[in-house]
Amino acid sequence: MATLKHLGSKNADYGAAEQYLLFEHDEFTMKPVLDENGRLIPREDYRLSTLNCGGEDFAVACMRSNLRYEKNQRREDVKSHHYIISFDPRDGPDNGLTVDRAQALGEQFCKEHFPRPSGPCLHPPGRA
Repeated sequence: MATLKHLGSKNADYGAAEQYLLFEHDEFTMKPVLDENGRLIPREDYRLSTLNCGGEDFAVACMRSNLRYEKNQRREDVKSHHYIISFDPRDGPDNGLTVDRAQALGEQFCKEHFPRPSGPCLHPPGRA
């Protein structure tokens, strides 16, 4: 059985949200993890899709959507929503859940619930 957790963010830097999805972050400080040369470390395994972006960069699509619908214009507005769907580790062996199937379920959830730009992303458990 999966559990769903929601986090709202008032950060207007949509590129930062994308960076969080693509690169390793410390699970306690939420700051990017850097290699010995000071560069960001890409996540080892992840799946990332962008939906409802009209072929544009995710961050640009989010900003255009906000302007079009006159949303998220004030500092105190929530700019993005992070939904975490956590699957039970037994769903793999017991129900045949694979990372690709889990990503497809995340994409389906976004298509059904979010008409605006979204970026369903899957990464291994235990990593912030």
